[in-house]
Amino acid sequence: MPAPAKLSTKQRLQINRQKMTEQDPLVRNANFGEVNLGLPEKVALLEAERCLLCKDPKCITGCPVGVNIPRFVELLSQGNLPEAAQCLLNDNALPAVTGRVCPQETQCEIECIRGNKGLPVAIGYLERYVGDWARTHSDQQSLQVASPSGKKVAVVGSGPGGLTAAGELAKCGHDVTVFEALHKPGGVLVYGIPEFRLPKKIVQEEVGRLERSGVKIVCNTVIGRTYTVPELREQFDAVFIANGAGLPVFMNVPGENYKGVYSANEYLTRVNLMAAYQFPRSDTPVLQGQRIATVGGGNVAMDSARTAKRMGAESSMIIYRRTRKEMPARSEEIHHAEEEGLQFEFLVAPVEVVGNEKKWVTGLKCVRMQLGEPDASGRARPIIIPGSEFVVPCDVVVVAIGTRANPLLTATCPDLKLNKWGNIIVDDNCMTNLPGVFAGGDIVRGAATVILAMGDGKRAAKAMNEYLLSVQA
Repeated sequence: MPAPAKLSTKQRLQINRQKMTEQDPLVRNANFGEVNLGLPEKVALLEAERCLLCKDPKCITGCPVGVNIPRFVELLSQGNLPEAAQCLLNDNALPAVTGRVCPQETQCEIECIRGNKGLPVAIGYLERYVGDWARTHSDQQSLQVASPSGKKVAVVGSGPGGLTAAGELAKCGHDVTVFEALHKPGGVLVYGIPEFRLPKKIVQEEVGRLERSGVKIVCNTVIGRTYTVPELREQFDAVFIANGAGLPVFMNVPGENYKGVYSANEYLTRVNLMAAYQFPRSDTPVLQGQRIATVGGGNVAMDSARTAKRMGAESSMIIYRRTRKEMPARSEEIHHAEEEGLQFEFLVAPVEVVGNEKKWVTGLKCVRMQLGEPDASGRARPIIIPGSEFVVPCDVVVVAIGTRANPLLTATCPDLKLNKWGNIIVDDNCMTNLPGVFAGGDIVRGAATVILAMGDGKRAAKAMNEYLLSVQA
């Protein structure tokens, strides 16, 4: 396509931020189709023209994987999609994924100078646009792979951190094998994030690009059961552990073991990865209550409650002990949930799961809260209001209050140093106390975002490559 005429800074400042079209809320809350529908070509090019091409682009430092944002956006504005895609892929192994689920508003976009006079450049929208173009034009991209190094690397976990590390290590010419515990690669990208936010097809296509670069993925392999880390270390020259933090945290309240209580992990995995929403065509069942209460205020809580609505719940409610302002979920996800008809109970905390004589859930006993002084997270500490108990009628409860490290892997590697929460301790180069064994993502930092795990994977891959080169015979 022909390159448009170059605009002046004044002209760029006059362009308003473009909006992405979405499914109608009252239609999408009954289907699993993607909510955001992407930008048309002309709109994407117009949004790219809003970039001021700063001499000191802060947006790059705001990106955990260091994407050269001004360069790929400039190439896009010129209509040069092949080079824009290649530029983006050089820095980001999963651009079509991060363009959908990365919290750009608190990372690259918050650093955008354009935001000083109006709204920042919609970097996430543009990343999605270029990432999607790259998926459908793989024949126009060159795979950057060095000569074989003769070194073998094992990656534990095919989530965002593991996939990123695998891609970077393959570029260096190393023989990379990724071990995934579940039956499909993608980790949290496929079992945790719903289809309406991140279609499985997109994850499969991004994984396919990595496989074409030489990365091997072995599924149904549980490290800690099928193999241990010491056994992997005997077979491989280096190991990167990125198995996430998939052990659910519960409320520790009476009645939590009643039938009808799910952890968000189990609920989302049954629906997302095991296709419970197609039951009985799919043989993975999930309780489809008419009144579902989801406890928590993060993205996982939003995903669970919005999924419940799509599964046919008459009412899907979020129970959160602080106010909307303190919710850690992305503002876009909260907004979408509100549009889709979810109910929110703020300043409310559960104290008991109520059930009938057959131990089926019938309600959630809660107390009202008020906000006190800030706690360690910097948010106001919720304080119980005495005598404020009440019962929320419901027949399914989904607990989405966080996750922690699963000890399955670390229990079979007793020499590996852990912190008091069971997370793996690493140095600045992502190396553990065991030579040649590296780790990153949620198993190190605790439950965090996709892009932070990817940043760890990229940083670890660089350190691993240096380690592998240093130990060459």
